[in-house]
Amino acid sequence: MRVACTGGGPAGLYLAILLKLQDRGHEVTVYERNSRGSTYGWGVVLWESTLAHLEETDPVFARVIGDEVFHWSGGQQLQVTGHEPICVQPGAFSIGRRRLLELLALRATELGVDVRYEHEIKDVAELGDIDLVVAADGAGSTLRQARADRFGSQIRVGRNSYAWLGTSKVFEGFQFGFAPTAHGWIWIHAFGFDQSTSTVVVECTPETWTGLGLDHLGTEESLALLGEIFAQQLDGRPLTAGSDRLRWSRFRTLTNRTWHDGRTVLVGDAAHTTHFSIGSGTSLAIDDAIALAETLRAGEDLTAALEAYTVRRQAAIAVPQGQAERSERFFDTITRYTQLSPPDLMSVLMRRHSPLLHQIPPALYCKLQSAGADAPVIRWARSLAGRTADALLSR
Repeated sequence: MRVACTGGGPAGLYLAILLKLQDRGHEVTVYERNSRGSTYGWGVVLWESTLAHLEETDPVFARVIGDEVFHWSGGQQLQVTGHEPICVQPGAFSIGRRRLLELLALRATELGVDVRYEHEIKDVAELGDIDLVVAADGAGSTLRQARADRFGSQIRVGRNSYAWLGTSKVFEGFQFGFAPTAHGWIWIHAFGFDQSTSTVVVECTPETWTGLGLDHLGTEESLALLGEIFAQQLDGRPLTAGSDRLRWSRFRTLTNRTWHDGRTVLVGDAAHTTHFSIGSGTSLAIDDAIALAETLRAGEDLTAALEAYTVRRQAAIAVPQGQAERSERFFDTITRYTQLSPPDLMSVLMRRHSPLLHQIPPALYCKLQSAGADAPVIRWARSLAGRTADALLSR
């Protein structure tokens, strides 16, 4: 089979690896529009289940990644400015995005994949006689946008503004750092990904963004202001935008009615996006690649295989998509929770995926957490939600 993967991200590269492992006779080419080593972002999250899936599908690569990942030994933490940090459950793993792509490309090349950089594919017609085109070119996929009506693409733009930054402060775990300002709360999602660097995603409501002047300040002024605001969380270390200027965005949640059209199939962020606050983008992209490789190997004709892949993965991501939507909603409506004590804030933060949290006052929700199973408020919540509160609170 002749396969072209447009996009050299985790989904496209890992699919290429799996296809060559299945059959070295497959001709697989990965086309990446950027130069080698050029990528956005800082670190990415890998959950324990992700590492297990890598071990099941390519033990060689799994061992390489296992030696490289940064373990969150500090678990997950909350630190509100002026208060001591609160630590909860164990964390996960992370790795620099650039390093992850470098390792994936090396493994793909070892197996005979043709990886071409600075080569953008804007139309499938450019690929000539090809059996399968895999659109793995991210949320802004050119190939998907060209046929958005065929894929049934829908995009919902989030409310809050956010920016991906880095710092030399190495967070040993994942930290949610909240800081009150005169214009409302602003917060960071921060985690270390190697021995010298951490990812820091800064997020705030539109009102806080404009109130602080972040809508018009330059990069240096913004970094200085943010560094001052989060001095306690960063131990005074500076924030950096890397080699680029600071870019603010609003998250774009993408869904598609179908993930294939003819010989073209979508994977990773080209098919779906989930809010960064649940840290599942890379893991879901890798799982897409695994599922597509397995359905192609099943021996069905191409159309049947692509349909089976679509049905399988759309069902699989329904839960994380729901969790991501509720997590995003939590941060969009952060003013509901700013009066809580740090322990109670941590409690609701770790349960932000619960549908019940968004239906009742936060203080009451915290009482639900400490109430017994037969408490009247629990029975009331069951009636309100139309399902057992126990099930909701466990999510």
